[in-house]
Amino acid sequence: MIPFRNSLPYDIVMKDVYVPQCPFCEKSHVLLPLKPADIASIKGGAKKLGVVFPCCHTRMQLVDADNDYLLADRPIRTSFS
Repeated sequence: MIPFRNSLPYDIVMKDVYVPQCPFCEKSHVLLPLKPADIASIKGGAKKLGVVFPCCHTRMQLVDADNDYLLADRPIRTSFS
């Protein structure tokens, strides 16, 4: 079972990948330096993909993804709200 605390919801808008809120600095509507093709490669079994959040320059390793969530290799959520 995938731990929910390691997941982060995302949206694709006009071929850009956004998260509703940065899990580190809590800035809202953050554009990630990813493209939909990057997410497709993670879904397809690519190794890890490091992502640096542009708002606070914190690095997160992505290990998997589905149509709604990115999965990190460590806990990134402190609450489940």
